Amino acid sequence: MNRLKHPLPQGIGMTSQRTRARMVERLRKDGIKDESVLAAMGAVPRHLFVEEALASRAYDDDALPIGYSQTISQPYVVARMTEALRAGRELGKVLEIGTGCGYQAAVLAQLAAEVYSIERIAPLLAKARANLRGLRLNNLRLKHADGNLGLPEVAPFDSIILSAAARQLPQALLQQLSPGGRMILPFGTSEQVLRLVERTRSGYNETTLDAVRFVPMLMGVE
Repeated sequence: MNRLKHPLPQGIGMTSQRTRARMVERLRKDGIKDESVLAAMGAVPRHLFVEEALASRAYDDDALPIGYSQTISQPYVVARMTEALRAGRELGKVLEIGTGCGYQAAVLAQLAAEVYSIERIAPLLAKARANLRGLRLNNLRLKHADGNLGLPEVAPFDSIILSAAARQLPQALLQQLSPGGRMILPFGTSEQVLRLVERTRSGYNETTLDAVRFVPMLMGVE
């Protein structure tokens, strides 16, 4: 039995638990095996994080626009990155770079002890706060900041996840990863892959995973 930290609203129709259950079954067929991740994906109401006009597509396996030239990642990618980050261990204290609409943060909050999420675009962060308000996730904290710098005042982190593609491994984030911790990020420019970085006593181990497509990671705040 999977115990989630924050049981969430059920909804009706296209927003119902049954609709989410169909999404979870698709994720399972597509190769997601971590039942805790699948339970978290089934618990979070994705329709709350997309534009009302796109609500009927909320549980399709598609990335959808959320404004400000950003997207909400497709459910498979959210589940895949979360599963790779866990890989048989607890997430512990998590740093997310790129809050976006708040969906990935809500999934992480089901599984982690603490989640800190940074967004560089102030109006998008305000939208995320509104999306998340009704879910009452008391282990989730949002901040308007430059994700390239991380949150040194709260570091170290057991897990770090990036929702934008980096051209190179962000050194500040590597330094904020605790020994034994893991970071997963989209890596590259025209061709992107998921890269999993594990901090060891002697340095960092890197593993390349799936091909992906994310918006680029930018400097500064707006």
